[in-house]
Amino acid sequence: MTSSQPLELPGYARVYSGKVRDLYAPLDESGKTRDDLLLLVASDRLSAYDYVLDSPIPDKGAVLTQLSLWWFEQLADLVPNHVVSTEVPAAVAGRAVLVRRLEMLPVECVARAYLTGGGLSEYVADGHVSGVALPPGLVDGSRLPEPVFTPSTKAPLGEHDQPMPYADVERAVGAERAAQVRDLTTAILARGNEIAAERGILIADTKVEFGLAGDDVVLADEVLTPDSSRFWPADLWEPGHPQPSYDKQFVRDWLTSPASGWDRASGEAPPALPEDVVAQTRSKYVEAYERLTGRSFAS
Repeated sequence: MTSSQPLELPGYARVYSGKVRDLYAPLDESGKTRDDLLLLVASDRLSAYDYVLDSPIPDKGAVLTQLSLWWFEQLADLVPNHVVSTEVPAAVAGRAVLVRRLEMLPVECVARAYLTGGGLSEYVADGHVSGVALPPGLVDGSRLPEPVFTPSTKAPLGEHDQPMPYADVERAVGAERAAQVRDLTTAILARGNEIAAERGILIADTKVEFGLAGDDVVLADEVLTPDSSRFWPADLWEPGHPQPSYDKQFVRDWLTSPASGWDRASGEAPPALPEDVVAQTRSKYVEAYERLTGRSFAS
């Protein structure tokens, strides 16, 4: 069984499977699920355009987990995170962490340092991204004057996240909490770019998730990974067209190319990825990990 499929883990009950992660609750001595901890397992599944693809990417779950753990250390002075322990069952070693169970905020917290993707489409339409007015004359790949907070809704599996005006975030979580997660999200992206720039990488944008432990805001899920962020080689950055990347944009580009034969508007699921696209995608994830951390990836 590959890590693209949920496992049955002795001592744990599976409580949720998302696009790429599976959540398990530890069982207490009586066999009941504990309400304070979760085992967060990253699979090798890959999602694109709101579909989970049939082709897993080998070692992807381990890359995301190990890179998130490294970033949590780099961000520890900005915001606490949900990690309790990396001592996990052998079957998921390297791609799972034991975390605090949090009350998750109902907002996808997105920050952008460069304009591309869905943000570019919004900007072209009316000069705004998630209600934030941007300067005129920007193009695909333009650096923004400063990171901007462009949140979105948390859509159910299979549906699209939608841009979320800041006023809606305030209504969802309160004005004080909205300002707090806005500032944290842009600070995480700014810190990420400070560190990544020294390693020849630009982080165009990122998505983070926060939860509450009592009154404390805690960084959860993953952070600054090739799944949650766009990583660009700094030496190849050239505004005016899509940028080369170390992230799953490579897969998105293949899916929308003539080579895939897939029509995104058809409503049909995307095709399986060819072996060479799978191998190149794995290579890009591993390279991002190694360039950022300075460590060799060991699966």
